[in-house]
Formats: sequence, C-alpha cells, structure tokens
Amino acid sequence: MPELPEVETVRGGLAPVLEGHRLARVEARRPDLRFPLPPNFVQFLTGATIEKLERRAKYLLARLDREDTLVMHLGMSGRFEIARPEGSSRPGQFHYAPDPDPKHAHIVFETEAGARVTYYDPRRFGYMALVNTATLHLHPWFAGLGPEPLSDAFDAAHLKSAFANRRQGPKTLLLDQRIVAGLGNIYVCEALNRARISPFKPAGGISGRRLAKLVPEIKAVLQEAIAAGGSTLRDFAQADGALGYFQHRFRTYDREGQPCSNPGCRGIIDREVQAGRSTFFCPVCQT
Repeated sequence: MPELPEVETVRGGLAPVLEGHRLARVEARRPDLRFPLPPNFVQFLTGATIEKLERRAKYLLARLDREDTLVMHLGMSGRFEIARPEGSSRPGQFHYAPDPDPKHAHIVFETEAGARVTYYDPRRFGYMALVNTATLHLHPWFAGLGPEPLSDAFDAAHLKSAFANRRQGPKTLLLDQRIVAGLGNIYVCEALNRARISPFKPAGGISGRRLAKLVPEIKAVLQEAIAAGGSTLRDFAQADGALGYFQHRFRTYDREGQPCSNPGCRGIIDREVQAGRSTFFCPVCQT
C-alpha cells in the first residue's frame, strides 16, 4: 500500500491540473469503489472548483468552493492518469503494473482548462467520499489521527508520552495511525535502523535521548523519499512518470542477508514477521 511519500507524490502530480480549476464534467462509471459513492457525487462535484489539494496521513483532500471536501484514498491499487493536450502522465503509477485498463477506469474528472484526470483501481480497495469541510477533523477517518510526522507537533516529547509504559515494540506503535499519521512499514523499518533502535524492544523502555534521535531520522527518511518521488517495492513513479529511485537507497528494507549500512556495523540484515508484515532490521546495531 502506498505510504506517505507516495501519496505526497500523487498530490504533487495532481495539484497543477486540479488546484484552482473548475470541474466541468465528472463521470462515475460505477456506483461504488470500496464503499458506495455518495448518491449526489457527480451532481455535487460538477461545477465545483478545487481550491486546494492537500494530504492528511494517506488521504488526498480536495478542498472545494462548496461546503464539502472530496476525500480520496488510493487503497492498494488506485492510481490516476492525467491527460492534457500536451500529453499524459501517471502520478504515482506502479511501474510494473500493466497499462491502465479501460474497464478499471472508474471515476473521470474533466476541468474547464481541458485536463482529464481518470482514477483507475483494479482491486477497488480505494474509496472517495464527500465530507463537510468544517467538521472534517471530527469524521471517523480523521478524528483519531496522530500528528503528521513532518510537523512540529511530532517530536521526542510526543513519542515519549505515546510510548510510556507500553510493552509493544516501537515499530508496532509507529504504525499506529493514532500515534503518528501516515507512516508505513517501509519507512518505519528504515528509520529504526538509522536510529539503531530495535523494532522489538518494549517501547516504554526506550530513553528520551534515543527518541530524540529517532524523530529526526523519521523526518529525514520521509523527506528523502519525497524528494526522490516516493518508492515502493514496485517502483512508484514520480509525477512526470519517471521512476522514483529511493528504493535503491534502502539501508534495511528488503535487504535480508546483506550487510548493514550503518557506519562501523558488521551486522547482517535479518527479517522477522510481525503481525503479518516483514520487519527488516540489524540484530547487531539495533539494540
């Protein structure tokens, strides 16, 4: 599933063609994705202007000049294709996925400026909804979310409070969207390795000094991935269609059996399964 940097890559690719533009035509080719679309979905969006395209956790938020915000989640296989007179692009496309199949083109947005944005989703795990903008923060999808990891609100003091007396490992807690919003398996593994913290050690026992090191490592790994265009195991593409190459700089993720990249460490990356997800770590320097 796309993580924060991938969703941010999609947002950056869509923003130039959607922000500040009026939707001249909207087409819903089926009544549902993962969840049913609102009954007035097409009628409400047709003629609306997208004032701002934002991201919260792994959600895309299209703030409208009306009372509602269009909320979009990519799920496992959702992606967009942008068609313009000068050519087309696929922000956030999975490189190894097949070319978009028309039978999976579920939602189409056309702007007055002539851009056509099509949402494809073969598995239909993604979803879209219209949520009142004024009460968006109270919606069940958002009410319990923790701070954004790149915000000032996410700091060592926040982690120390969230980890206090917790016996779960830090990886498990960092994947809890109530503690920090938008983090996923790949970047948590990377950050813990860079901070040399075990993913399994009870989080409540991690010192404030070590948490003060972990926070900037989380921010750094996310910022590097965003700058590279995001990354997943299937080569998430940048907004212009070029591949993001951050995965080629992974220190830990998917490097089982390879030497640890941390300076001075002679450990070998190992893998264990936690809650059905692969955890990659160095048993030597991550203590």
